[in-house]
Amino acid sequence: MGAESVTVCFTGNPNCGKTTLFNAYTGAGKKTANWPGVTVALSEGSLMHRGRLVHLVDTPGIYSLDPYTMEETVTRQCIRDQKADVIIHVADALLLERSLFLTMQLLAEGRPMVLALNMMDLVRERGMDIDTEGLSRLLGGIPVIPVSARRRTGLEELMDVAVEAARARRMADGSSCFVSGARYSVYRSHSAHSDGPAYGDGPSGSGGSWHGPVSARELHDRARQLAAACIRYRGSPAQNKRNTDPSVGRVLDSFTDRADRLLAHPVWGIPIFFGILALVFFLTFSAGGFLRGYFERGLAMLSAYILELLGRCRVSGWIISLVSDGILAGVGGVLGFLPNIAILFLALAFLEDSGYMARIAWVMNGTMASAGLSGKAVLPVLLGFGCTVPAVLASRILENEKDRRRTILMTPFMSCSARLPVYVLFAGMFFPEASAAVIGGLYVLGVLAALGTAWAAWKAGREEPYEDILLMELPEYRWPDLGTVVSCAWERVRDYLEKAGTTIFLASLVLWFFLHLGPQGAAWDVSESFAAVLGRGLAPVLVPAGLGAWQTAVALLTGLSAKEVVVSSFFILYGAGNRGAGGGHEALAASLAAGGFTGASALALLVFCLLYTPCAAAMGAIKQETGSLRWTVGLAVYQLFLAWICAVLVYQAASRIPGLG
Repeated sequence: MGAESVTVCFTGNPNCGKTTLFNAYTGAGKKTANWPGVTVALSEGSLMHRGRLVHLVDTPGIYSLDPYTMEETVTRQCIRDQKADVIIHVADALLLERSLFLTMQLLAEGRPMVLALNMMDLVRERGMDIDTEGLSRLLGGIPVIPVSARRRTGLEELMDVAVEAARARRMADGSSCFVSGARYSVYRSHSAHSDGPAYGDGPSGSGGSWHGPVSARELHDRARQLAAACIRYRGSPAQNKRNTDPSVGRVLDSFTDRADRLLAHPVWGIPIFFGILALVFFLTFSAGGFLRGYFERGLAMLSAYILELLGRCRVSGWIISLVSDGILAGVGGVLGFLPNIAILFLALAFLEDSGYMARIAWVMNGTMASAGLSGKAVLPVLLGFGCTVPAVLASRILENEKDRRRTILMTPFMSCSARLPVYVLFAGMFFPEASAAVIGGLYVLGVLAALGTAWAAWKAGREEPYEDILLMELPEYRWPDLGTVVSCAWERVRDYLEKAGTTIFLASLVLWFFLHLGPQGAAWDVSESFAAVLGRGLAPVLVPAGLGAWQTAVALLTGLSAKEVVVSSFFILYGAGNRGAGGGHEALAASLAAGGFTGASALALLVFCLLYTPCAAAMGAIKQETGSLRWTVGLAVYQLFLAWICAVLVYQAASRIPGLG
């Protein structure tokens, strides 16, 4: 460790506010979610604190140091590799007993440690308090600091104490009071008249002694005694006894309990979830569509300025075409949906930070069991609504290999955020009055396809379902923190912008060249280009699905690189990407209609984009996790076939409906 730097390691249970505290210090905007498996690797940040460089490491949320899960293994390794100078153990003050179990395990590691009691503002709002000085003495003298990560209170004091703890450890060469009691669990009083732990001076105190390693059950008992000894109540004893669980300080029959009777109901929970999802889509279209008009005007003005600048510089015509018909048409076409994407991300971040998303995992636990999957499978499946890649990686939390593969089978069918621009474009053009309903139906269809695939794989394997209990924290409902919601949404929007500046930019360039080069050299007529030749070879396969135009075949093919590229490809292929505010959409709709593209074709296209092979990055993650190229290729072929079958069925049925055919 350098003379002026300190490395701080954050540990804690899931939902204790650890990552929120990490974000408050670093401004990293790291995603916080209410289920295990979201953070399966270390996140790092840094800040300058009173002239000293402090490196911060955020570990996965865990309940113990026993290396049974990937999160526990990663955190345990981080603590034991001796790279961190001090541990900040973040404890949920509302669930003190549960947090103290991990606290005592961390004490046994013999590292400098500070206990941060988070959510102390909520503790005081509920008429309680915690004797931090007494708790510190009971834990062998480690500092105990009350903080509120959401309200940004106590943060300066916490970092002051953590830096001092690391400094004292170095000066004392491992004998600092911050680690007195190392390799032991908790101080226990010998007083026969005490109902719980009594305050003392640790190993050298006259009234007690430190005891050696103990069982998990005994650690739980000691944690309960510590919590009961340190929690203080305001109000009458009768009222406290009636309304509060005294061992953990949890309010009985709280708003969370009452809300969960409906939102986490085993029957009504799922339809309520889809109702909330429909509301999210309504906001995505209504507010997003309103903002998109202004955003598109800005993009049109920027495009006009760039083209005017190129004209003044007397740039050659092919370069102007490359910029106008390639880059601006492709990248600009995708960026036009940024307001819709941003509103969707804000809504999802709001639901996550409120504590509701954990209930979705809970209510779908039984649904997963019907497909022969363990309860844990719901966690990576839900992550698939954001991005398939982390969803595939999160399947590692499943211990059973066959369970893990069946879960990976499900994740590509979830409607990731990359598909949303395709949904918004075609639903908006062909079903403007029912856009939210169409997109909501696609999300439901994706879930049904995923469950059906997992069920079929289970039955084909003729095996019993792997019994694995879903153990997860259901956090209390709370009003989301605005800073956390905005940071989380911005992180996702930034990923979207980065993809627009890299993958979509490169794909637009490649597609432009394929449209302007052909077997005879330069192709001034796109119908004679390499893209047209390739598209005509694929188009006959898509004719039964009403997608027989070669441009559509090429657009779907480019979607294998990234699903957003389907949108940019349509704008480039039909030359509709640079027509002013809203003009690009109108020009694209007119060109599609002139080629016989109907509402039934739009539905078939949307279903095909939902179900067919995921992007190259997702396929790479699947190959990495399964370790089998044959299995990965088999999944890609299966999804292509399923997408084709469903698209054909949808088109043939919809084309018989008046107004769609």
